Amino acid sequence: MKLKELWVICLVVFSVSCSKDEVIEAYVPTPQPLNVPQLFDELILAPVIPFNNPQTEEGVALGKKLFFDTILSADNTQSCASCHAPANAFTDSAQFSVGVDGISGNRNSMPLFNLAFNYDEKFFWDGRVFSIEQQALQPVENPIEMHNTWENVVDALQNDSQYPALFSKAFGTSEIRSELVTRAIAQFERTLISGNSKFDQYLLGNATLTTEELNGFNVFMDETKGDCFHCHGSNNNPLWTDNKFHNNALDATFTDLGLGEVSGDPNDNGKFKTPSLRNLEFTAPYMHDGRFNTLDEVINHYSEGLQNSATVDPLMKKVNEGGVQLSIQEKADLKAFLLTLSDYEFINNSDFQN
Repeated sequence: MKLKELWVICLVVFSVSCSKDEVIEAYVPTPQPLNVPQLFDELILAPVIPFNNPQTEEGVALGKKLFFDTILSADNTQSCASCHAPANAFTDSAQFSVGVDGISGNRNSMPLFNLAFNYDEKFFWDGRVFSIEQQALQPVENPIEMHNTWENVVDALQNDSQYPALFSKAFGTSEIRSELVTRAIAQFERTLISGNSKFDQYLLGNATLTTEELNGFNVFMDETKGDCFHCHGSNNNPLWTDNKFHNNALDATFTDLGLGEVSGDPNDNGKFKTPSLRNLEFTAPYMHDGRFNTLDEVINHYSEGLQNSATVDPLMKKVNEGGVQLSIQEKADLKAFLLTLSDYEFINNSDFQN
C-alpha cells in the first residue's frame, strides 16, 4: 500500500511589497510531498506536517541552504551542519560540540533523521521544545553554540544578495523573519528520512540476514536476554525508538537532571530521550553525554553496568544484578544485528549534502 499524503491547499490571495514598486500577488510555492519509505508506508506511519508550514520545493531548498550556511552564527564560522554532519547521520563525532566561543556543551549532539515521525513532537535530549520549528530556533541564541541574536541573523539575511529572493519564492515575502527562517530549516529537516537499511530490506523480503544477525535480533527481542525492544521498538517500529524519556541506569546520582530540569518534577531526574538505534555505525559516541565511544561499551553497560537510582526506569528489570548478563557470543550477535540498521543510502544521499 502506498501512502498518499493528504494535501490541504488553502489558496489565500495576498500581496506582498518587495520594494516600493514591485508587488507579488497570490504566490503559491510548489508542493513537495515527503519521500516516505515503503516500510513506513506499509506500517501506516504518516509524517507530522504542520498546516502552517507545508513542504514545498522552494522551502526545502531554502532550508537546506540555511542549514549549511555559517551566516547564522555570530562570527560566521559555524552552521547547523557543523554539529550535525551528514556523514555522521547528522550528529557530531565529538563527545561535546564546541561553539563559536570555543566553549563545549555537556551533551552529545543528537542525530537528525526521521524527525517528522516523532508524534510526541518533543525535541532535544530533555524534551524542552515542542515541534521541529521550535527546535531550530534555539541554537542561534544559545551562548555555547552559535551565540548570536535573531535580530543580527535577520539583518544579515536581509542584506544578503540571495536570501530575500529565496524567501519570496518560499514564503511569498522578501521580508525575512526568524519564524520563516526556522520554518524553512524545519522543512529541510523533515526530508531527512532514513529507511533503507539491511534490516529494512530483510523485512521487505529483499535481503537475507546471517545466522549471527538473526541471533542478535532474538537477543534484542528476548525479555530474558537483551530486552531492548520496550524502549527501542521492534520490526513493527522502523523508527527504533519510542521517542519517550527514560532513566536507563547510567548513574546512581545526577549532574545533569535531563527531563527533570525541564519539568521540575524530581521523578523525572535522570530521564533522557530514547535515541533511535538506526545508523549507530555512524553516530558514535553514544548516550546523552557521549560517554561511550563504541557499541561494545553500550552493550556492556546494559549487560553488567547498570546503576540503581530513585528514578531508574522499571524496564531496567535487572538493575539490582547490574544488568542482563549477556554471554560473549550474545553480545557479538546483538552488535551484528544493530549494525544491520545502518542506512548507507541515507548518509550518502546527495539531496542531504552541502
